[in-house]
Amino acid sequence: MIHFNRFTLENGLRVIVHEDNTTPMAVVNVLYDVGARDENPQQTGFAHLFEHLMFGGSVNIPEYDEPLQMAGGENNAFTTNDLTNYYIELPAENLETAFWLESDRMLSLAFSEKSLEVQRKVVTEEFKEHYINKPYGDVGHKLRALSYTSHPYRWQTIGKELSHIENAQLEDVKNFFFRHYRPINAILVVAGKVTTEQVKALAEKWFGDIPSGEKYVRELPAEPPQKASNFLEVKAKVPLDALYKAYHIYPRNDPRYYAADLISDILSGGGSSRLHQVLVKEKKLFSNIDCYHFGSIDAGLLCIEGKLVKGVKMKDAEKGVQEELEKLQQNIIPERELQKVKNRVESMLAFEDMGLLSRANNLAFYELLGDAAFMNKEFENYERVTKEDIHREAKIIFDEKNSNTIHYYAGN
Repeated sequence: MIHFNRFTLENGLRVIVHEDNTTPMAVVNVLYDVGARDENPQQTGFAHLFEHLMFGGSVNIPEYDEPLQMAGGENNAFTTNDLTNYYIELPAENLETAFWLESDRMLSLAFSEKSLEVQRKVVTEEFKEHYINKPYGDVGHKLRALSYTSHPYRWQTIGKELSHIENAQLEDVKNFFFRHYRPINAILVVAGKVTTEQVKALAEKWFGDIPSGEKYVRELPAEPPQKASNFLEVKAKVPLDALYKAYHIYPRNDPRYYAADLISDILSGGGSSRLHQVLVKEKKLFSNIDCYHFGSIDAGLLCIEGKLVKGVKMKDAEKGVQEELEKLQQNIIPERELQKVKNRVESMLAFEDMGLLSRANNLAFYELLGDAAFMNKEFENYERVTKEDIHREAKIIFDEKNSNTIHYYAGN
């Protein structure tokens, strides 16, 4: 059970405090309710660009990292299609340094053409290195574009096209910042050797005077139900043929999400999982194969991807995958196998709760989902999933009309 207190400042900033006196450290985590799904389709990659710009100096602090290093702290950030998260870990005695730094860049970045140009180059190089020049690097782009017709999940966090970042203008960047990076759209979590009274005082001092901003109301186009399978063939300079299949699943707050999550573990959760045992070890169709889902807040995708053993025909590899999916659709899973997967999830959740930083991140995420207290009920949601639920959802998810397939061939 993760205990916490919460309060809200007058400007709308939600604050969660998790006291833990067993550590000399503190974590300050700021989550902004903005991700790649909130971008203009003609200006994608902005949320990720901001992850970089936020370290380029703020209105009163030209250098972000130097004062943090002097306080013995470390920081990082990540952006997804749903959110942007910044975090600092430092000795609790230097907690105020983190408040000073985070509040100043929430107040306003030091917008300049120079800073934009520097970070634009960094992100452009990242795009080229990981998504254009890397073998199979374009798969994520192609699979999303194949699977989604309307929802902005059809592009990745890095952006839909390199030109969107290359052409980003300072005025566009400023508008994006003041629309999304406001107290009313943020969640502050402070964890570690702190007290709620101390955090309340520091939050009022450093964040209380920042203008609230307008609450961002998300009105995204809904993805219509998929009525027919989609297929794409790709030839590229890669070492091995590869198979990719994606299926639409449920939003993060949908109770059926937990069955879908367990299905991905049944198929691909470790060396004893079905896909690995049958398709890698027994039939030797794939050198490796994985099943995972995006964990996205809106309805996401469950994906199966594998590299074929050299000489194996694509139709044989795909048939092998289809046979394993049909077993889940046609047969009730043994109780022992389901319990084994649930035990694995329970261990993973318990391991996550051991780390202070992970606890802070999760409290922010569950608060974004609706209530930080959901964090303490997460395993109960998995425990409630029955064999019959797995059977029913496997039939729905792996319906051929719900499939999106890429045959990725090694060519010249």
